[in-house]
Amino acid sequence: MRTASKYDGIILDIDGTIWNTTGIVAVAWNKAIDDSKTGAKKINAQDLQREFGKTMDVIADDLWPNLSKSQKEILLSNCCTEEHVALKNNTLDITYPTVVETIKELSAASNFFVVSNCQDGYIQLMLEKTGLEDYVKDFECFGRTGKGKAENIQMLVQRNQLTSPVYVGDIQGDCDACRQAGVPFIWAAYGFGNVSDYVAKLEKFSDLIEAVEIGD
Repeated sequence: MRTASKYDGIILDIDGTIWNTTGIVAVAWNKAIDDSKTGAKKINAQDLQREFGKTMDVIADDLWPNLSKSQKEILLSNCCTEEHVALKNNTLDITYPTVVETIKELSAASNFFVVSNCQDGYIQLMLEKTGLEDYVKDFECFGRTGKGKAENIQMLVQRNQLTSPVYVGDIQGDCDACRQAGVPFIWAAYGFGNVSDYVAKLEKFSDLIEAVEIGD
C-alpha cells in the first residue's frame, strides 16, 4: 500500500515526459509538408525534440520562418491532422519505461493531471493510447485556451482547488513556467532537455514514487 503523497496534485507534461512521439510525428509532418507544395523545409525527430514544449505558434515560426502567417497556420493545422492519424494508427509502445505502471500505482495516493502546450485533441489521444483515461482527473493545453503553460497550470490548479501541486516536465521551458505559476518542478532528466532548477530529478519515471512520497 502506498504511503501518502506530499502533493495533492501531480501535473504531467507529455512529450519527453510520458512518451516520445518525435519519430512518428516527423514522418507525419513531412507528409503534410510535401502535400502543401509550399517548399517548406522538412523536419526530423531531432528538430521536434528541440521544439516540443513550445506553443504551437512558436514552433511554426521556428520551423518555417520564410512562410507567411497564413501559410504557417494552414501547414501547422495539416501537420497536426496527419500527426493525429499517425499516432492513432501507431501500434508501437512509445511511452517511457514504467510510466503507466507508476501512474497507476501512485493514483491511490495523489491525483494526476496533464498540462501541455500541444494542440487540442493531443492529450485526449495520449490518454486513449496509453490507457490512462481513468487516472488523469483533468487537463489543459494551449490548443484549448490559447494561453501558455504557466497560465494553464494556474488555471488547472484553481479549477481543481489544489493546495500543494507539483509539475513534472523535461525542459527548461517547463521549469520557467512552473516558476511563473508558483508550482514546484520535478525534472524528467531522461527527456529532451537540460534544466537548472528542480526539487527532484527523475532518471526514470518510476523515481517519481520516491520523489512525491512523504515516507514511512
